[in-house]
Amino acid sequence: MMAAESELSGRWVCAQLGAREHYAVARALHGSGRLAALVTDAWVKPGSILSTARRRLGERFHPGLKGISPIAWNWGLMGFELHQRCLGTEGWERIIARNRWFGAKVLEVLEGGITGVHGGGRPVLFSYSYAGLEALRWARREGWMTVLGQIDPGPQDEEVIRCVCERSGVLARDGWRPAPASYWEDWREECSLADRIVVNSRWSKQCLLGAGIDEKQVEVVPLAYEEAGNRRSRHYPDLFSEARPLRVLFLGQVSLRKGIGVVLEAAALLAGEHVEFWVVGATHGELPGAAQNSVRVRWFGSVTRGEVGRFYGEADVFLFPTHSDGFGLTQLEALAHGLPVIASRFCGEVVEDGVNGLILDEVDGDQVAGVLKRCLREIGLLDGLAQNARLDERFSLQSLQKGLEQLIKE
Repeated sequence: MMAAESELSGRWVCAQLGAREHYAVARALHGSGRLAALVTDAWVKPGSILSTARRRLGERFHPGLKGISPIAWNWGLMGFELHQRCLGTEGWERIIARNRWFGAKVLEVLEGGITGVHGGGRPVLFSYSYAGLEALRWARREGWMTVLGQIDPGPQDEEVIRCVCERSGVLARDGWRPAPASYWEDWREECSLADRIVVNSRWSKQCLLGAGIDEKQVEVVPLAYEEAGNRRSRHYPDLFSEARPLRVLFLGQVSLRKGIGVVLEAAALLAGEHVEFWVVGATHGELPGAAQNSVRVRWFGSVTRGEVGRFYGEADVFLFPTHSDGFGLTQLEALAHGLPVIASRFCGEVVEDGVNGLILDEVDGDQVAGVLKRCLREIGLLDGLAQNARLDERFSLQSLQKGLEQLIKE
């Protein structure tokens, strides 16, 4: 027998480490009046000392959460990071330490009580994976409903990346290391404590089921993106030339996982074509000299969120050849700017092949080179894709809010 509606529609506490998804879950809940509190590591208002002094921290804010006061530890976070640097931690050691630091902070807040959380039914805790174990344990003891936001495809995803690293000869050293066993042990306990597990793509769901997670727990809810993209009219030449090459944008983490090896393979195959690859983002690993010196590849390094719009605006097509991804928010960012997308199948279902972009049947250099040759040769193809490059209702905050509400009604 289904419980009464009032028992299933309590207010939510959202625990979020970082600015993931531009705080979309918290914004969706806030817009529907369901958000009791956002608990996050840092929240920096525009114009404050921290927003000026620390560029990255200046992005830990969103105007869509106006009217609430997130619980955050700006100076505590800075102290934690400084302490970790003094200890010399890096890689998984620092990631796990950060997750546990944040988890302990969230637990303190929950144990201290949150005003208004008990109005209208059972409270709901939403916590992203890998940093929510203690909070989920507490919430289950207290009789709350628990929702785990899975940020990636889990341990199956790690096996995919392991295989990519083993067979890749493009990057000399990517810096990738498998997570320690304790990381996955904690994650499995998080899953066992969750009433529902939210994934953002069918690919992620497939990977979680392959890892042994109960299908009844897992629900696909796509990401939402409603940032104001500077949509512009795009004018493609009938023929690309050395003076006006096809500008292919690769933006995000520059790593094997995201497909940088495939990009470099394609650049080598297209050395005689009028193509220019723009690589924007922090590089994870060491690149061989030949890749760094390729005349077809321009390296821009890491940029702020406010700077990425220029690249979306000036590029001709966005390339997302990921080997495995929970969703790939950059796909939505590109479409918001009217930029067609070339994407793999191992991520969120955003691209409609031949409508707003093109799908890669395989993630390798030959496939990418072949698709880009088609863009070079087929007059009008990119122009038609660009006209349809826009966000639809599936990726609105309203759809996200409905998806979250449906989770706790079932």
